[in-house]
Formats: sequence, structure tokens, C-alpha cells
Amino acid sequence: MNLLIQKGRVIDPESGTDQVMDVLIENGKILRMEKDIDTEPEQVIDARGLWVTPGLIDLHVHFRDPGYTDKESIETGSRAALAGGFTTVCCMPNTKPVCHNGQIVRYIKEKATLVNILPVGSLTQDQAGKEPALYDEMVREGACGFSEDGKTLYDEGLFLQAMKAAKNLNVPILSHCEDLELAAGGVINAGEKAKELGVAGISNESEWKIIERDIAAAEETGAQLHICHVSTRQSLDVLRQAKAKGLNISAEAAPHHLFLCDEDIDRDWAGFKMNPPLRSREDMEAMLAGLEENIIDAIATDHAPHREDEKNTSFQKGANGIVGLETSLPLCITELVMKNRLTPLQLIEKMSLNPARILGIAKGRLAVGADADITITDPEASYTIQGSGFQSKCKITPFEGRKVRGRVLYTIVAGEIRYKEDM
Repeated sequence: MNLLIQKGRVIDPESGTDQVMDVLIENGKILRMEKDIDTEPEQVIDARGLWVTPGLIDLHVHFRDPGYTDKESIETGSRAALAGGFTTVCCMPNTKPVCHNGQIVRYIKEKATLVNILPVGSLTQDQAGKEPALYDEMVREGACGFSEDGKTLYDEGLFLQAMKAAKNLNVPILSHCEDLELAAGGVINAGEKAKELGVAGISNESEWKIIERDIAAAEETGAQLHICHVSTRQSLDVLRQAKAKGLNISAEAAPHHLFLCDEDIDRDWAGFKMNPPLRSREDMEAMLAGLEENIIDAIATDHAPHREDEKNTSFQKGANGIVGLETSLPLCITELVMKNRLTPLQLIEKMSLNPARILGIAKGRLAVGADADITITDPEASYTIQGSGFQSKCKITPFEGRKVRGRVLYTIVAGEIRYKEDM
């Protein structure tokens, strides 16, 4: 089967392409990219006025399967990804059972029929911090890296062992950096809002202290280290120093840490509860600057759905997490491109090409012979975010009612239209 995308604005960060052209797809690959392609395809998409970009790649999602499919499933999470323009996602291991062996990796991969899913294996068995997970067999079955996700591995010997295994297997460690003792009992950022609501706060130090520790381990072992959901200005300082040394370090930021701060919390509502928490305005502005400075390499959603009863409650009772797959691109177009913080090329680099490079996969590019994973977006379409329309099982978002520009119209995976806006 072949498909012709006509007259779209082709945006490819790898080649620096940003121009109107046609793209011809055949048998899951890009066959031709030219100004005017004269052919009689089986399918045609008129992309005039639209962005044609590499499929978006999310380094950090939670699809809750196996074990917590009341919150999300691989199918509903995949449909949310497609609606958001994502063709490849990395699923974190905090499932039940934990993704700590080849069998669980294989289970996830076999259920990945809509988008490319790259499971992230845990560092330890059951994420218990006692015994190493089965690294070799997880990578054999398709794991893209290792992470203890929402837990910090304090056993220095085990952590170094995991780092060395990752280096030998040529995959990254994806690190959720949090000193649990410093964060103990906290539910939002330590600041005036915590005092106003009468709840315990989480300090910036709880994040950057562990980033320092993990970078030191990466320097010692030579392993590739990716820092998840950076949220504080001090963390950026630590990352800046590490990058100046030439270490193999990368970092991601989430849209909620770029476009929300604790001043936006208007009530005691767990819809604003996430980990790391929404930080101060000063931190938020520092994160935006870090994005422009390329201290932050990628934008990742940390899509973390929960049941309604876990989010429509107080901070103290609620669960940490925010859904993000369906709001990430429009928020980024609205707040970054429309406000001239990033060009379209720079945005797609951080949402597709750089994640692919961090993972070491042949994705994130539009070129002859490349996989036909493509997102087509109307950057001028304006609308109001409404959680009730989400594909995710979780319909609750702190971005409810926010006006944005940028709507995904088509998501193509391996040359096949998997999502069309009016499907």
C-alpha cells in the first residue's frame, strides 16, 4: 500500500528541512520526498497549511499494564498516544508485577499493536532495592533501558552494578531523582502555597542532591544517564556542570513543569498533585530557559493516569500523577512556538529526534528509507482543553479549560494511518 502526503510543511530536525513538499510512503517506509511527486497513490492526504513531522517520541509514560488496568491499559494508553501525535513511547516499570524480567517485557511488547512501545525495565527485582533485575534478558526481549522509576535505589553497590550492566548492554539508565527522606510527607512544593493550604512541602534539595549522586555514578562507570522530569533551577545548575565535562548525560522536562507552577494551585485538589511537584515560578522560568539553552534535551509527558476517586480529592488523600499525552504538543506549540521560545524545528527536535538519539533508535527523522512514523498537525487550530474528550481512561487534568493552538489531525505508524482526528 502507498500513501501520498501532499503540500505539507515538512519539518525534519535531523536534516534541517523546513519547507513545503510531498512525501510518498510505501510498505511502511518513506519512498520519496520531493517538491511535486507525480503518482497515483492508493491514499492521499492534503496537508496544505499543516506540519508534517517525524512521529513524536515520549521517553516517559505509565500505561499501568499489567496490574492496574483500572487506571489505564496498553490499548487506552496507546490510543491516547496516537491522539497526541506520539508513535513511540517508553513505558515505566512500576506495574504489577514489576517489569523486572524478560517475560513482562515480552507481555508488553506483544500487546503493543497500535504504537511502538519500548518497555523500561526496573533496576531491582520488584523495585524492592534488594536484588538486581534480569538485565540481559530484558534487553533481549526489547527493553530500551532501566529505571527504578518512582523509587530511589540507595544501595550504592547495586546502583553501580545496574550502571555497569546498562553500559555493557548499550542502553541508558533513566533516573527519577528524589531523596525520599528529604521529601518524606510532602505533597506539594515547599513554599507559600504549602503554608496557605496547611500541607507539608517538598524541597528542591530532594531532587538535585540525588541528581548529583547519580551523575557521579555515571562518571565513575561511563554509563549513559538520562535524568527524568527535571523541575528545579538547582538541578539545571548540576546538569550544566555535568554537560560541560562532556559526560553522557541527558535530561527531560514535562509540560506541567514548564507551563504550571505552584501559584496556579487554586484549591486543595489532587488534580495538581504530581511527583516532582509543581515548583515555584522562579523554577518554572528557569526550566524554560534551560530548554532554550539545551540543558534540557527532551520534552516528555510523564503520562501517569489514575482513577477519578484518586484525583478528585485532597492533596493528602490523592495520588501523584497527571495525564499528558493528549495535551503535550498543543501546549508546547502554544507556549513555546507561538511565544517564540523555540522554532518548530527546535520543538520537534526535543519531542522526536533527541528522544530517538537518547534511546539509540532509528526514529525521529523524515528521510528516504526511514520508517514512516509521521505526525500531521494543524498548528493554527485553536480549541479549549477538555478532559472529557481524552482517549485516556483518566479525564482529569489541571489544564482543563486552557485555550491552546495546535491539533493533531493524523498519526501514521509504519505507513498506516492509526489516528485521524475525525475517526
